[in-house]
Amino acid sequence: MFRRLPPLNALRTFEAAARHLSFTRAAEELHVTQAAVSHQIKALEEWLGMPLFRRMNRALVLTEAGQAYLAPVAESLDTLAQATDRLFRKDGSGALTISTMPSFAAKWLVLRLPRFQAEHPELDVRLQSTAQLVDFTRQDVDVAIRFGRGDWPGLKAERLLTEEVFAVCSPALRDGDPPIRRPEDLRHHTLLHDDYRISWAIWCEAAGVGMDVTRGVRFDDSSLTLQAAITGGGVALARGALVADDLAAGRLVRLFDIALPGDLAYWLVAPPHYFQRPKVRVFRDWLFREAGASA
Repeated sequence: MFRRLPPLNALRTFEAAARHLSFTRAAEELHVTQAAVSHQIKALEEWLGMPLFRRMNRALVLTEAGQAYLAPVAESLDTLAQATDRLFRKDGSGALTISTMPSFAAKWLVLRLPRFQAEHPELDVRLQSTAQLVDFTRQDVDVAIRFGRGDWPGLKAERLLTEEVFAVCSPALRDGDPPIRRPEDLRHHTLLHDDYRISWAIWCEAAGVGMDVTRGVRFDDSSLTLQAAITGGGVALARGALVADDLAAGRLVRLFDIALPGDLAYWLVAPPHYFQRPKVRVFRDWLFREAGASA
C-alpha cells in the first residue's frame, strides 16, 4: 500500500510551530535554530502546495488549511510517540536471552544470575548453553558471552575476563597417598584433559617436568573436567575464571606456583546497536560489576 507522506521532521516542526504559534518557541523546543524551523515549514508548504501559516507583523496565525491539518498531524505524532514508548518499555523488560558456553554457564554465570534476577525482576532470563557461535541475524538472542580473541566480524566485543591456567585437584587428592607436593608427583596421578589450547604438554614444559601426558581421562567440556577433579578423579588444568568459586569454597585447591597466561579471554558480544537496548545495558553493567568482584 503506497502512502503519500511528507517528511516526518517537517511534520514535527509544523506541529510545534502551530501549537506555539511561534517559530522561535518551536525552535527552542526542538533544539534547532529559528531559521531551521522556517526552512522546514517552507519545505512542507511547498510539498503540500499551499500555505499553512500567515505571517503577520508581530503574530503568526494558521491558515484555514493549517487549522485543518494540525489536529490529525498532532494525533498521528502522539500515536507514533506512544507506540515508541511501548516498544522501549518492552525492550526494557520481558525476556533477556543470553547465549554462552556450557562451561562458563555452569561454573560462573549460573552461580551469579540469582543476584541479577533479584535486581531486575522485570526481566525473564533465558540462558542458552551452547558451544556454537550465535547468528544474531537468525537467532532470537540479545547478547552472548564467548571465549576467544574478541575479533568476531560485524560484532562489538567487550573484554569481560582474562585467563591464566594452573593445576588444581581436590584437597583429599592433594593430601592423599601418595600426596602431591611437587610437579613430579603428578606422575602417580590421573591427568584430566579438556579441549583447551593450553594442554598438559605445554604445562609440563613450563614446569620442567617430563612425563607421559597422553594418559588420563578426556572431556569435551571444561566444567566436566573440573567436576571430575572435585570428586577426586584426577588433576586438571583450570582456567582462573571457571574455578574461582570452587577454590573459594575449598572444593578444589591450586597446586604449585606455576600459572600460564592465556592468550584468550571472555567477551560480551552482540551487534553494536544491541548495546543500546535498555535490557542489554543493565545486564552489561551488572555483568562487569560481577566480573570486577570476581577478579
